[in-house]
Parts: sequence; C-alpha cells; structure tokens
Amino acid sequence: MTTTLEMPFQLGEPRQVHSITLTPLFPLRDPVCAYVSMDEAFEHGLEIGEVDEAGDVGMLEVVNPLHVSVLLYDGEELKGAKQNRILNVSVLLAAGSRTRIPVTCVERGRWSWRDRRFSAAGHVVSPELRRHKAASLRANALSPRAAQMAVWQTVDRQLAHRGVDSATAANADGFAARATMIDDIAQKLAPEPGQCGVVASLPGQAWCLDAVSRPDVFARLYRKLVAGYVYDTLNEPGEPASAADAVAALQQCALARRPSAALGSDLRFEGKGVIASGLEVDGELVQISGYGEPACR
Repeated sequence: MTTTLEMPFQLGEPRQVHSITLTPLFPLRDPVCAYVSMDEAFEHGLEIGEVDEAGDVGMLEVVNPLHVSVLLYDGEELKGAKQNRILNVSVLLAAGSRTRIPVTCVERGRWSWRDRRFSAAGHVVSPELRRHKAASLRANALSPRAAQMAVWQTVDRQLAHRGVDSATAANADGFAARATMIDDIAQKLAPEPGQCGVVASLPGQAWCLDAVSRPDVFARLYRKLVAGYVYDTLNEPGEPASAADAVAALQQCALARRPSAALGSDLRFEGKGVIASGLEVDGELVQISGYGEPACR
C-alpha cells in the first residue's frame, strides 16, 4: 500500500553564498522521539566496527552503550577499520543495543586494517553521490555488487573532476582538498535557532532536502551537510531551484514503508524526477533526505 506524506516543517528565508543557496526549514510541531547525533554518541562511547575479523563490505556492527537512541544519518561517512564507508540509509539505534547496519564503501583501493573502530569523517557525502547511491541500491536490489560498483564510479569521477589524486580512491581525500572552501562557506551560512532542516540549491545539481525532527540534533549535523553541498559546488551557471517546489514535489510522491534495520520504519518516496528516503517512528517523521533530478544530466 502506498500513501503520501505531509511535510512537517515550514520554509525560512533563503541565503546565498557563491553558487550555493540554502533555505532553512523549521518544525511545525515539537519533536517527541528522543535521540542524539552520531557525533555526540561517539563522545560517550558509541562503537562502530567491522562485523568480524574478515569483515563485510556491505555491513558494519554498531554498539550503542548510551541510555538514549542514536541517529545515524544517511550518507554520513565513517573512516577507519578496513575501508571507509557511508550509511546506506538513516538508522535509529535503540539505547543499549547492538545492531548491524547496511553501508557502502567509498574507498575502493584499501582493504586492510587502519583502526579497529571507525570514527566520524566530519561530513555527509555530496548530494550527487547520495542520489546515485540511492538510485543504484533501488535499481540493483538483488545485486549489491552492481550498486557498489556504481558508487565507486561516482567517487572516481568526482575525484577526477576536482583534480584530486587519491592513492586509495578515497572520497574523504576529495573533502580534504576542499577543506578551506568548506570552512569558509560554513562560517558564512551558520544555522538559525530552531532550524531542523535545509533545502540546498546547487546549479547543475537541482535541489537536495535534508531534515530531522530535532533542531538540537540538526545543529550537530549542519556543518557535515554543508560540507557535502560545498563538495558538489562547481560554480556551474543556472538559477537556484525553488525550495517551495522541492517540498511540494516530496508531498506529491507516493510513499511506501518497510521495516528498518533498527527502530521505526524506512520510508521510500517515489515521484517524477525525485528520489527520497526517510525514517518514521510512531508516526513521527524523524529524518528525510530528498533529491531532485538535475535537468541538465
């Protein structure tokens, strides 16, 4: 059964730096579900590692010793262990739980121990890579290898396009090369009080919408998301996409629910020119990531 979903936030005033336009989102109601960000959880003992000594490219194990749930955000990059990975979907870990989570590799040239545990890479990967990952995982649901190859190809192309030479074809090396630009734009586009999400408009990349239900958690995620937006910025010509149109497009999508890897339900949005996913817990939209299809690609 499919339905549609009303977006539980309102638009603020857009702000622009260089070719990036960010429109803040504010919640229409107070959050009920309690959770913290991955970065805050790492500070209090969260552990993410390989599933065993041999490792599994598409799966990691997470131990949450906290007395509160932890949100792992779709596209957050983890560095260390046998190779760097990104989250395939957002996952809400229960307090005191041990969970296996689906991931994708973004460091094709390494399969050797660097650390026994992962750490946060400091960014959510670019909207372009997240969009390609989501589309590839859906198109190749029965062939994880094909989906993984599509992600590696996107990482390779992005590194080449940005003139970054990486010994292990690591997505994180591209972000390191843009660290100064990321810091500069992040400082000029600080989050607003009470903000729970953002619509990013990047010429040549259409739009990307990211939101969570808790403004305090979004404040921890904000710079990581901006890093991904900046990474996709290539100063291409074009008018910024309308944030209102982005929200309207998501509200018109057909919505399907399926069991999550941990708490709540995974949401899958399907609509013309749109790909999006989210996480729902007891009827509350805890997280959503959505992408418009670039008109020029």
